[in-house]
Amino acid sequence: MDADALYQDVFDKYSKYINPNLARLMGFAGFGVETYGEGCYIFDHEGRKYLDCLGGYGTFALGHRNPRVIAAVKDQLDHLGLSAKAFFTKNAADLAEKLAQLTPGDLQVSFFSNSGTEAVEAALKFAKAATKRVKIVSTNGSYHGKTIGALSTTGREKYRKKFEPLMPGVSFVDYGDVDALIAAIDDQTACFIVEPIQGEGGIIVAPDGYLKAAREACDKQGALLIFDEVQSGLGRAGYMFACEYEGVAPDIMTLAKSLGGGIMPLGATVMTMAIYDAVFGDNPMAHTSTFGGNPLACRAGLAALEILEEGELIENSRVLGLRMLEGFQAIQALYPDLLKEVRGRGLMIGVEFTMDEVGEVMVGLLMKLGVCVAYALNNPRVLRFEPPLMITAEQVDFALSVFEEAMQETAELLAVLA
Repeated sequence: MDADALYQDVFDKYSKYINPNLARLMGFAGFGVETYGEGCYIFDHEGRKYLDCLGGYGTFALGHRNPRVIAAVKDQLDHLGLSAKAFFTKNAADLAEKLAQLTPGDLQVSFFSNSGTEAVEAALKFAKAATKRVKIVSTNGSYHGKTIGALSTTGREKYRKKFEPLMPGVSFVDYGDVDALIAAIDDQTACFIVEPIQGEGGIIVAPDGYLKAAREACDKQGALLIFDEVQSGLGRAGYMFACEYEGVAPDIMTLAKSLGGGIMPLGATVMTMAIYDAVFGDNPMAHTSTFGGNPLACRAGLAALEILEEGELIENSRVLGLRMLEGFQAIQALYPDLLKEVRGRGLMIGVEFTMDEVGEVMVGLLMKLGVCVAYALNNPRVLRFEPPLMITAEQVDFALSVFEEAMQETAELLAVLA
């Protein structure tokens, strides 16, 4: 099948069987069919190469087809794929131990699932069961998933409205507003769920002291603190976990995306032993998952954590994240009327434009020039850059040069239309 026929076949099937409206949007924007990935690059059906600065919304921290993760999964396939669920599974045991060693504070017990939203669903259930309270506080602009419980705590009405009524008892406060947070958490609050860096909200970094204030407010009222590190964790922000920037530990942490090494879907809800006892003490089957903790996914997770533990990728995230951030800031100085702000930590960077339309135009131009990006779900004015953590200085500079070229073309286009 030649390239054009392949594209048409996939487009037609998306239009008929997957998501017709999304197919039309992607077709209009010029997105092709991804056929191959290697390291920091994606290749489409025509053989065009793209520097992947979207990274599966943070999934490909180790790049595409990381050879060590692939080797681990291939080896596991020669022994056992999925679990019979009637026996112990060594890979799950080893992965849970590794997470207990790496996560901050007293986090010790892991519940494994297949995605970030499943990890959040479990966290919310566990918080309500452990505290015997029903109130949950979240933040405006947050993103925790789209299943009913996770969606109930996602701070964007656009995604919630059509599915209401959702889970009751959830309230929202402005992200970073300590006074509002303290006022919202009371003796009936089960938990406060928060991203140390808001991803879909537009790469919003928590103000200094905010996570500590959240810890203190929860402790004062007997509420639990949940850190959603699905996107910001595992080296993305220049630390193993983004919350380590402030030295604050949660009662529950949710992980997914890059936890599977960019090869397998894998989510984890990591909690203290006290929370485990409150939830599972009288019923070890209180919350289960058929595929969660399967041998293949856990083997991938172990390989991913072993790579991250070596530290080189996390250091690279800090160093080259700063290089990319400063590069964008220099471009911002050239286009102050179009570029509002550049922000982020590590290789989790957001570039905010002054108009919605600029972001939409820039995505298309950057793709045309060989850089894959997307804007944040909760803020279309923000392009997010989350490349693999092994990105090189040369690749960072290429992304910056392409971005500047696209900015110049956008500015010229807007000048003609003005």
